Amino acid sequence: MIFLAPGSGRAAVIAGKKVGKAVQRNRARRVLRAAWPQVGAIAPGVDAVLIARRGILGAKTQDLVNEMSELVCGVAR
Repeated sequence: MIFLAPGSGRAAVIAGKKVGKAVQRNRARRVLRAAWPQVGAIAPGVDAVLIARRGILGAKTQDLVNEMSELVCGVAR
């Protein structure tokens, strides 16, 4: 889930306990943080809150880049 607002291009990453135990939550945050620089370039000047959900478990960074790009492009237009 992504929330966007006009801003300076910062991003916050959140993973709650519903995602899994600490190892799964940390991996989810790492993967989201790794994907955001590629996606953030599409919509500069936007602050984002990236929220990890249970479906992120097992996802790769490139999978998230593709999905997040579609979401951001749909919102940015």
